[in-house]
Amino acid sequence: MYLVRPPYLFRKLFPKAIWRMDKTQKKIYLTFDDGPVPSITPWVLDILKQHNIKATFFCVGDNVQKHTTIYQRILTEKHAVGNHTFNHLKGWNTHSQNYIQNVGKCASFVSTNLFRPPYGKVKKSQFRILHPKFKIIMWDVLSGDYDKKTSPEKCLKNVIDMVRNGSIIVFHDSLKAQKNIEYALPRFIEYAKENGFEFEILK
Repeated sequence: MYLVRPPYLFRKLFPKAIWRMDKTQKKIYLTFDDGPVPSITPWVLDILKQHNIKATFFCVGDNVQKHTTIYQRILTEKHAVGNHTFNHLKGWNTHSQNYIQNVGKCASFVSTNLFRPPYGKVKKSQFRILHPKFKIIMWDVLSGDYDKKTSPEKCLKNVIDMVRNGSIIVFHDSLKAQKNIEYALPRFIEYAKENGFEFEILK
């Protein structure tokens, strides 16, 4: 179960996190979590290149270590990158010292001032330690592409129905999201362009 738009109370828990960018500008921010992986990240990069779009990739350090060539392609093609921990840890279930160390291990492979907690689940104690070092990026629209019960059509509808000025949109360049993202991403890009949105990276 997931909520396409995080509820107000959830956003109030972490008011210093970035949930949405400037709502006065018709700009949106595509983000991709959990990669890079050979099965889908190169395809995502191909689609973005085809449309001349830049995006932000929140990378798992272990995947960067395993797939250096794909990671280098992300950088070469001028996309932004963010830290997504080394082992995709859920903060709520991880001792804070171990969590911070894992973020630090990822930082040795991913040089960035951006961090997104996997699952969006981070303890307040972890947030307090990380916030001075990183811009902590949450989201305004969750595509649900990773969810087995979400059809490709529903994934597309999620983002089309909820996108608005300044939206930070989450897709996943991961194996479990592959079927949904292959359907939804190119169609959403076409929709967004037709409706006058510009694509930007986070920085």
